[in-house]
Amino acid sequence: MCVCVCAGLGHGDVDTRECLYYNVNYEMEKTNQSGVERCEEETDKRSHCYASWRNNSGSIELVKKGCWLDDFNCYDRVECVAKEESPQIFFCCCEGNFCNEKFTHLPDASAPLMKAPPPSVGVLNLMIYCLLPVTVFSVTLLTAVWMYRHRKPPYGHVDIIEDPGPPPASPLLGLKPLQLLEVKARGRFGCVWKGQMLNEHVAVKIFPIQNKESWENEGEILSATGMRHENILKFVAAEKRGSHLEAELWLITEFHERGSLCDFLKGNIISWNELCHVAESMARGLSYLHEDVPLLKPAIAHRDFKSKNIMLKLDLTAVIGDFGLAVPFEAGKPPGETHGQVGTRRYMAPEVLEGAINFQRDAFLRIDMYALGLVLWELVSRCKAADGPVCEYLLPFEDEVGHHPSLEDLQEVVVHKKMRPLFKDVWLKHCGLAQVCETAEECWDHDAEARLSAGCVEERISQIRRLPATITNSTAAAPPTSDQRTLLVTNLDLQPKESSL
Repeated sequence: MCVCVCAGLGHGDVDTRECLYYNVNYEMEKTNQSGVERCEEETDKRSHCYASWRNNSGSIELVKKGCWLDDFNCYDRVECVAKEESPQIFFCCCEGNFCNEKFTHLPDASAPLMKAPPPSVGVLNLMIYCLLPVTVFSVTLLTAVWMYRHRKPPYGHVDIIEDPGPPPASPLLGLKPLQLLEVKARGRFGCVWKGQMLNEHVAVKIFPIQNKESWENEGEILSATGMRHENILKFVAAEKRGSHLEAELWLITEFHERGSLCDFLKGNIISWNELCHVAESMARGLSYLHEDVPLLKPAIAHRDFKSKNIMLKLDLTAVIGDFGLAVPFEAGKPPGETHGQVGTRRYMAPEVLEGAINFQRDAFLRIDMYALGLVLWELVSRCKAADGPVCEYLLPFEDEVGHHPSLEDLQEVVVHKKMRPLFKDVWLKHCGLAQVCETAEECWDHDAEARLSAGCVEERISQIRRLPATITNSTAAAPPTSDQRTLLVTNLDLQPKESSL
């Protein structure tokens, strides 16, 4: 048993409003090291205090203290007591103001005591006498472990140490438990929860067992060392929960409060600088994904690139996520089993819609570039830089085929009529927006080999962003003249499209 007592405050009543706070990683996480945390109150939810610590050969190392949101494992506990036998990280929770001032480890069960046998007992009886308690204890322990592994985890609480899957890219994996707070999104492969792991929010994507292939694919790609990039979603852990038909597959990643680019554009109008920042960081992430980095990562095609799969950081930096359909292309190796018509229909390139894909690396990368052009159009459509009102957010081709188009609808519009989303005249009167529109057109070109690369788009947006304000902010009565366009193109120092991939 280990006990650590910290100087401080006495217990309050059962209504937990304040807890002692401590964070061993305060410098890295840019928080206070210690103090008092006021718990946030939520309707119909109880607040608790918690403490987590390590026991290094009898030396107690405090990890974190603070408030903990509604967890039935903490109900009516007036003392902070860890019950597990010998975890990597000790964790306890309790109710009452400052109840985490003291924290204790008291295992549920202790080993059975052995008594010496009477001198007259024979050798056989002696063996039975010694082995019986050990056998009973072993059977009990194995039964308990089996029942624990095969139970469905209670709502809102999960032991993240169990079956961790690929090695974590974050030290948070050892700091349990994980709470599910609210559903943030639902999609083809399952739903995404906002979760809390101690004081840090995470995203928990839950796949049904029938989508195991997508879960494995996304986990393998995100957990690779070469995928640690500012504009790629950060991996935390992947694990299987439950068993048989009730099994769930969890993918845990960093959480971004602003949500997806699609949802952000629905509720917000963006400035010229914000458009450039989102577009440039989005293209930078896709460029890195498409890049073959020797000894680090192969070129990877996303195959479901769209505004819904782009997350936004607080400063509107774009982060690419959802790699369930992604395909890596390693030199000298076939890409594995791939299917032609996958992804989201309205973002499918013409060659995908008509089932005429060349199953080579560059062909798959060009499919992503077509979708990038559509996302650039979405950004321009919600930018306030041009004169005139900004229209309500629309998905690409929503005016032409509605909200739930069939494959045949899009084949007619995109393949046969070669239609693309329209650019409004007021956008083309703003020299900067006009250049972004031109870039989008060269991304969604019907001829796949004529499309720009992601690196070229990144460089273009970067240089458009650096153009003099008098050029980008001008709104003439008519579109830029041919001389103005020539000047802009010269300033941008664009790469030839043929060398883009």
